[in-house]
Amino acid sequence: MDAMAFDASEEKKLNAVAPAILRWYDENARDLPWRTPPRSGAKDRRRREARPDPYRVWLSEIMLQQTTVATVAPRYQRFLDRWPTVEAMATAPVDDILGEWAGLGYYARARNLHKCAVAVAALGDFPDTEEALKALPGIGDYTAAAIAAIAFDRRAVVVDGNIERVVARLFLIEAPLPAAKPEIKEQANAIWPQERSGDFAQGLMDLGAMVCRPKSPTCLLCPVRETCAAHGAGRVETLPRKAPKKTKPNRRGIAFALTNARGEFLFERRPDKGLLGGMLGLPGSPWSERAPVKSDIAAHAPAEADWRMAGEARHVFTHFQLSLHVYTARAPKGFRRKDNQIWIKPDAAQLPTVMKKAVGAALTTP
Repeated sequence: MDAMAFDASEEKKLNAVAPAILRWYDENARDLPWRTPPRSGAKDRRRREARPDPYRVWLSEIMLQQTTVATVAPRYQRFLDRWPTVEAMATAPVDDILGEWAGLGYYARARNLHKCAVAVAALGDFPDTEEALKALPGIGDYTAAAIAAIAFDRRAVVVDGNIERVVARLFLIEAPLPAAKPEIKEQANAIWPQERSGDFAQGLMDLGAMVCRPKSPTCLLCPVRETCAAHGAGRVETLPRKAPKKTKPNRRGIAFALTNARGEFLFERRPDKGLLGGMLGLPGSPWSERAPVKSDIAAHAPAEADWRMAGEARHVFTHFQLSLHVYTARAPKGFRRKDNQIWIKPDAAQLPTVMKKAVGAALTTP
């Protein structure tokens, strides 16, 4: 009898979570450039009936991967100004997309952005189910669920970093991330509503960003604190637990800045696959854990020339730190570039951030 009463009480609490979060979201939703207002929270009928544009939802979700809202907001608007529709992006040169992407993380996402735009333009519109969305380039489980829920109001369980934190605390999930991810998704599914799925997803995101923060959460403002197991146990700030971070390895290499009489630099197109795939960059040596040695210049320089050390370019990628020794030289008489190489003025080249740093080091050479 007591067990049945306990189960009924717990079920009642869980059933109250979604309505409480939706009410909170109606009053407290963040004003973000890719959002339409909550369906029940908008003050006039036209805004209430506004539907999210799948193109804008997709673009924002791809840009927000491993990037903060503060960083993405202005960059998102620049993308929209240049490519206001998926058809416009589909017809754009991929180099323009890659150039605009600089500073937003792995360029594979930008290449897939263009591929996905081409695929969607061919279909005529974005599909509205998770499975069909996952068939598109660059759209994985999370992004498919986010687009299905937010753009089409499908019941799709969306779990980003903010939602992980809210759910881990709500259910007192002790397993460390990333091992806890399956349990977190299972528990999120238990509270996910049949209706207003997109608003619920964004409500959880906003709750995690504004109230259930990693540090100094404001539990007194939380609409579900009475249901939160971590709050009841006084464990909010200890969750979610995370496995110890691995130290990022260091990689090193050489970047060669070869110039001509017109003040142009020799750039080459990197292979499509791999880090910075398809982007322009300075010719260079492979990146490895060992420090560059003199023989690497002869082995990898684009020309036999009077190479001089100009400086160092440092950059931190998601999984490793990179240090490039930058060497400069004037192109020798009779130099002929390869098919994948091109002469461009440095301020006109669309480059990834690490290559901008390398060019910057070369330009500061007396």
